[in-house]
Amino acid sequence: MRLALDTNRYTDLCRGEQSVIDKVEQADEVWLPFIVVGELRAGFAVGSQGTRNEATLRRFLLKPGVGILYADGQTTHHYANIYRQLRSQGTPIPTNDMWIAALVLQHSLALCARDAHFDALAQIVRI
Repeated sequence: MRLALDTNRYTDLCRGEQSVIDKVEQADEVWLPFIVVGELRAGFAVGSQGTRNEATLRRFLLKPGVGILYADGQTTHHYANIYRQLRSQGTPIPTNDMWIAALVLQHSLALCARDAHFDALAQIVRI
């Protein structure tokens, strides 16, 4: 299984939530969309444990099979399709989450996220 972690699930992983630990351990690949990394680092910048949290993130990213997903031209097409779909459904979701969804679809990943608004995108595999 190829897995993408949303920001809240990365946080759950760091807090030791067993269900997320199990999913990450079972995955062949674990990806953090660049948006997730940005959201995490924004939180680190305003939190009291920024240095410690940054070190934890860097260690996680150095693990075999873990990486960051970046957007490219193809991602923008997926984003546009998601935007059109959500608009026609009348089910908007936050912009950052549309980018995460675009990357997940582009790279055929399963998404590990707590946010129910991803349910509006039936084409995304959720775990």
